[in-house]
Amino acid sequence: MGLARDERKQLSDLFEQVGPDAPTLCSPWTTKDLAAHLVIRERRLDAAPGIMLKPLAGYTQKVQDSYAAKPWTELVDLVRGGPPIFSPYKLADELVNAGEYYIHHEDVRRAREGWEPRSPNPTRDAALWKSLKVTAKFAYRSSPVGLVFRIPNGESVTVKQGPTPVVVTGEPGELVLLASGRDAVRVEYDGDESAVAAVRALKTGM
Repeated sequence: MGLARDERKQLSDLFEQVGPDAPTLCSPWTTKDLAAHLVIRERRLDAAPGIMLKPLAGYTQKVQDSYAAKPWTELVDLVRGGPPIFSPYKLADELVNAGEYYIHHEDVRRAREGWEPRSPNPTRDAALWKSLKVTAKFAYRSSPVGLVFRIPNGESVTVKQGPTPVVVTGEPGELVLLASGRDAVRVEYDGDESAVAAVRALKTGM
């Protein structure tokens, strides 16, 4: 199985475990809101553009709310089923959904007290590191200082060229979450104090 399918299954299982009203890192969304978001992203192409485009956000929210109102088991089954055969997400599932489902799986895991990062997994971490090399450069394009991401084995990628570079070290999954705008991460910063503060203050993610 690919990372997208693995994370989708694990997230669906977690949804069933915690129920529809559990918190997520995407506050004020609860788990039912997050599940509805994932469903319309893959199944309602008419509503999906509003996820990114503010002028269309009202319609997207209306459709999302209608899915969030569905019976919880039905909504979770829609998430678990993945993109339908007619969805462009079906053919590109691994490309467009691997990081998406990893991040949202952690959004539910890490909104609970006592969370800990998952143990390293070579296959998962390699896929996340590969995608991060591209997505992080977009996420940190406005950084006023240089930025390097480094993983524990010493491999690194220059995210942004610039003065007084900051090095952020962590497991690939932690760096993916950081670049997506999440604060509940385990990473280490190395660099000039003011440069580190500038990086930490940046707004990243969607």
